[in-house]
Amino acid sequence: MTRRAAIAGFGLAALAVPAMLAACAGDPPSLGGVPRSGVSTEAIAKGAAYGDPTTGSAEDSTTGFNPFDTNKDTSGGGREVIENPTLEDVALTGTLPEMSLGRADAPVTMIKYASLTCPHCREFHKTVFPELKRTYIDTGKVRFIIREFPIGRTSGTATIALRCTTPEKYFALYGKYLDQQSNWVSQDVRLDPIFAVASQVGMKRAEFDACLANQSMIDGLKWVKERGRKLGVIGTPNFFIGNRRIKSTLDMAGIRAIVDPMLAGAPAAAAAQSPPG
Repeated sequence: MTRRAAIAGFGLAALAVPAMLAACAGDPPSLGGVPRSGVSTEAIAKGAAYGDPTTGSAEDSTTGFNPFDTNKDTSGGGREVIENPTLEDVALTGTLPEMSLGRADAPVTMIKYASLTCPHCREFHKTVFPELKRTYIDTGKVRFIIREFPIGRTSGTATIALRCTTPEKYFALYGKYLDQQSNWVSQDVRLDPIFAVASQVGMKRAEFDACLANQSMIDGLKWVKERGRKLGVIGTPNFFIGNRRIKSTLDMAGIRAIVDPMLAGAPAAAAAQSPPG
């Protein structure tokens, strides 16, 4: 299989507006340029992160890719979504290992669904994650997991490279892709700038090129995204803390309101205090 065919297999589609600005969400526009969700094209251009809660189709965008069209359950008018996922539902994994920080047996698990081209994911990583790591992850209270939810073919390509790095370098490269979005995100997939970021953690060009043709890994990434959609993820960042789904970004105040009662053994109180999802 050629590299071009492999990337196409990851669900790449043409970008219609700058990927940097529309990488978090957005529905296909109707005639007249207004997305089906009612979110204006102008809002999407500003990086609106959260799509239509009714259709749950934030990631289905002309600005991004939708690798799972053929897997949709159209008989009932849309894809299958688990409305109230259990801890077992959320914990289910596919062929790829979870990429996590913190104790495997931490009392609370926090999952972030992220797209590498999403400015909201970058902002969370820059302004919230350092304190989250110091306060909860490094102290053994929270296990933090990244699940890939690429939106846009540029994000999809970088995500393949991210998964190809060694596990101990995964979070370093993840941070570099977010921090350096302005250097590699564009309407067209530019392999050289995407590789330039990966090379900063020691990846060689031959390794990078081989990654883009690794169909088994690409299939694993497809599963991660499809499972996220089944769990109700509609854009990025979306979070799970325990089995609570949060379809918005989080700050430290919101994290404390959810996590601290869970650590104190009061998950019901945590759910009551958490931001609406």
